[in-house]
Amino acid sequence: QAQLVESGGGLVQPGGSLRLSCAASGIIFSSFFNSFTLYWYRQAPGKQRELVAAINSAASPNYADSVKGRFTISRDNAKRTASLQMNSLKPEDTAVYYCNVDATQFEYIGSPLRKNYWGQGTQVTVSS
Repeated sequence: QAQLVESGGGLVQPGGSLRLSCAASGIIFSSFFNSFTLYWYRQAPGKQRELVAAINSAASPNYADSVKGRFTISRDNAKRTASLQMNSLKPEDTAVYYCNVDATQFEYIGSPLRKNYWGQGTQVTVSS
């Protein structure tokens, strides 16, 4: 009914770049992808999950202070994907990155489907 799959993670050197993608599929996203705000989170070892970036239905982005000026979130509604372009990567960017859709308050789908949807995560390692 709904699935998010991240890709694009890998090992890069400090100062390098990486582009993550999140592909949405299933009935819910086929019908309503354009309506959802899309989120990228990350979780580093020993740290709590943190919000990295978000982009709403109008394609207006928001970023955590730690990534402003370096990361760019985008969406392609035709392809039903969310992307995160990461430039000037730092070792502290090392984490598992997850995409997320919060459908807990989305009234156009049945109650059992109103929940958070998460991808499986993709590992980003920034190291020399």
